[in-house]
Amino acid sequence: MLSVLKKRGKESSTVPIALPTMTLHSQVPEPGGLAACRTNQEAIHCCTPDDGYCSPVYKTSEEFGHLLLAMTGNTMETLPKSEPQSPAAKRVYKLVLTGGPCGGKTTGQERLATFFENLGWKVFTVPETATVLLGGGVKFQELTPQQTYEFQKDLLKTLIRIEDVFFNQAALINDRNVLVICDRGAMDPSAYIDDKGWNQMLSECNVDQFSLREDRYNQICHLVTAADGAENFYTLSNNNTRKEGIDAAKKQDDLTRQVWIGHPYVDIIDNSNCKSFDDKILKLIEVVCSRIGIPTGDRLHKNSKKRKWLVRSLDLLDFPKTEEFKVTHDYLLSDDPAIQIRIRSRMQNNRTTYTITSRHFLNGETVETRMKISEREYQRYLTMKDRSRATIHKQRRCFTYGNRYFNLDVYVEPLPPAAHGPVIILETYTTNEGDSTLPPFLEISKEITGNPQYSMYELSKRPSVPSASFQGDSESRIFSDD
Repeated sequence: MLSVLKKRGKESSTVPIALPTMTLHSQVPEPGGLAACRTNQEAIHCCTPDDGYCSPVYKTSEEFGHLLLAMTGNTMETLPKSEPQSPAAKRVYKLVLTGGPCGGKTTGQERLATFFENLGWKVFTVPETATVLLGGGVKFQELTPQQTYEFQKDLLKTLIRIEDVFFNQAALINDRNVLVICDRGAMDPSAYIDDKGWNQMLSECNVDQFSLREDRYNQICHLVTAADGAENFYTLSNNNTRKEGIDAAKKQDDLTRQVWIGHPYVDIIDNSNCKSFDDKILKLIEVVCSRIGIPTGDRLHKNSKKRKWLVRSLDLLDFPKTEEFKVTHDYLLSDDPAIQIRIRSRMQNNRTTYTITSRHFLNGETVETRMKISEREYQRYLTMKDRSRATIHKQRRCFTYGNRYFNLDVYVEPLPPAAHGPVIILETYTTNEGDSTLPPFLEISKEITGNPQYSMYELSKRPSVPSASFQGDSESRIFSDD
C-alpha cells in the first residue's frame, strides 16, 4: 500500500519510500517508423493519463461500439447479449461557459455558435438565467437572507428547466451534430451560497451535486475575468446587471472556478499571451474543438498544451479545495497496432461514470475520441480486455491553483506491473510553455511532458511485454492528517 506520512501541527515525521523504478526489458523499438510508435511521443501508443477528446463522428455508444468491435476483430455475437439498441443518432455535445464578470462568455458563445454552424452543426445557445431574472428588477441588495435563498433556489430550478428544453430539442435532431452552449451551468449558483444552504437547496429541488456536475455537461470552459490580467479591458457597460469592481470581480471569478472542481473536463481560458480579446476567443474555440476531436490545424493557433510533472512529495494539509475520485483504466484488445482503446471508471461517493476512448494515429497527428457509456456497456467491454496489460488504479485529486486547473494522480495498489513503488503525476493544460509556476505544496521531481515512459500504456505492460525503462527518483512522500 502507499505509504503515508503523518503531519501534526508544524512538526512532521517522514519515512522515505522508494520512488517507482521501472523494469527494463529488451527489444525496445528503435526510433522511426510505425514500429517505433511506442517510443515516439507523437505516436499512437504514447498515451497520457486521462487525455482524450470527444469526437463528433461517433454518435452513440452502440455505433461507437460497432467501430471498436471492428477494430478488435470481434463481433457483437462474441459479447454478452443485451436489449436491442435504437438506431444511431447524431452527437449532442453540451458545453458550459462560466467564469467571472467580463470574461467573454457572451461573445464566446456567439463566436462558437458561428464557428460550429459553419461546420454544419446545429447550435443552441442557452441564455444566462441570472441575467434574465435580475434584468426583471430583482436587486440582491434589497433581499433579506431568506429572500436571497429562495431566489437562488428558484434560479437553480429555472436554469435546469430552461436547459432541459434545449437539451430535449437537441435530442430530437437526427440529421446533424448538435452543440448546446450554456451561459453558466447548474453548479454556478453554489458559488453564491454556503455549503449548508446549497445542500439544503439540492434536497428541496430533488437533485444531487454529482449529477449536476458529472453527468449533465460534456465540458466546462471557465473564462477568466478581464479584471485578472486584462484590467484595461474590464468594463461594466455591456451588462446592465453587472455591478462588480475589479477586486469583487476577481473574487467572484475564483468562486465560480471552485464549484466546478471535479468535473472531468474543465478548461480555464485565461488572459495570458493575449494581445487582444480576439486571441482569447481563439483560445476558447481551440480547446472546445480539441475536446470534441475536430482538427483545426493552424487556423486558431492559440493551442493549449498538456504538461506533466513527476511529483516527489506533497502535503495534503496545504491543499486547496479538492475533489477526489477513484479511477481505473483498462486497455482493450486491438488487431491494429495503430489503434489504442481503453475504458475508464471514475467513482466518487459510490457514484460512478464510465467512458470509452479510442486513440489512433491519422495523417501525421494523434486523434483521440471519447464517449460516455453505461455500466452495462462497460461490463461488456471488459470481456475484451487486453490480458497483456494490467488494470491501472489511481486516486485522482482535482484542484485549481492560480488560473490553472490541475489533476494529481496517485497510482495505488495494486500498482502497475512496471512500477516498483508509488507513482505521483501532476498534469495541467497551459498555453504558456514558459510558465513554470506550480503549486508550492508539491515537491516536483522533474517535468515528464511527452515522455512515453510515464504513460499509462507503458506502465500497464506486464513483464513479458517489452517496455521502456523508467528513470525515477529515490523517494516519494505524502504528508497527511489521516
